[in-house]
Amino acid sequence: MKRALITGITGQDGSYLAEFLLGKPDYEVHGLVRRSSSLNRQRIDHLFGRDASMGDRFHLHYADLADASSLAMVMEQIRPIEIYNLGAQSHVRVSFDQPLYTADIVGLGTLRVLEAARQLNRTHPVKFYQASSSEMYGSAAPPQGLNTPFHPRSPYACAKLYAHWQTINYREAYGMFACSGILFNHESPRRGEAFVTRKITLGATRIKEGLQKKLVMGNLDAKRDWGFAGDYVRAMWLMLQQDTPDDYVVATGETHSVREFLELCFSHLDLDYEKYVEFDTKYTRPSEVDVLLGDPTKAKQKLGWEPEVSFKGLVTMMLDHDLELAKREKFAQGYRG
Repeated sequence: MKRALITGITGQDGSYLAEFLLGKPDYEVHGLVRRSSSLNRQRIDHLFGRDASMGDRFHLHYADLADASSLAMVMEQIRPIEIYNLGAQSHVRVSFDQPLYTADIVGLGTLRVLEAARQLNRTHPVKFYQASSSEMYGSAAPPQGLNTPFHPRSPYACAKLYAHWQTINYREAYGMFACSGILFNHESPRRGEAFVTRKITLGATRIKEGLQKKLVMGNLDAKRDWGFAGDYVRAMWLMLQQDTPDDYVVATGETHSVREFLELCFSHLDLDYEKYVEFDTKYTRPSEVDVLLGDPTKAKQKLGWEPEVSFKGLVTMMLDHDLELAKREKFAQGYRG
């Protein structure tokens, strides 16, 4: 069995990656979760009961990206051959309100995982994947590729850039098999409700079902390269299957504005978004990133990776999921009287 360790396994990407790896008969998947007063495992609960063999190959362990000793202990216990570092405080707008926490978990957290992997790598070969972010490009002119200079515009992006360079440094200094995937925006029905795409699909479907009247938004002119998270985790895995470690941009190669996302969502529901959407400056960033547009040429050529879900397909997928949630909520309200 190939043992894979995933930090951030309860998040969107972690759940899709765990699902993808467990779909292969030769993988045993281990995930790290933080101890807390509440359990947030709804994205991965289905993996325990899918079938007997899959449940036997899926395990969770308590550890924290802020605690180096817990990471080293779990690493030695599991002895994985692949490590996917997906854990983070990943909300860009929140990083302005919690810059120190973001820097610690996103930046130093990655360094702690890398160091634990380096110690393990002395006696047990291990491959490391770092989830880098398109936010590192910030105000760099599009399209953005591996040769584009970085210009981060948020505490989150700065912390991701630190983690990105530490990954490269560990590869060059210690000869580790360490890769960074610079992933552009990737969404799904499992996206957190505070992120703009999910906020839109939830709001639009609830408006359609009469559960809310308005949707309050920030900057509608920001443009992003949006893909499906389920496609992007395949690229993560492909990076660790190569003979030599390298860095890759993972993107669709096309960009759409928040306004376009809104228009597509509301028109799909036969609604005019301008009648329901309001603007509030509290949802804008102190420093904005105007356009992110990735160049995935290298990933396509070297990894043979291609995105399978289109922008329209992604929006439809998210809307169908959230419309079902809205209908259930409406039914429950009617049932309660």
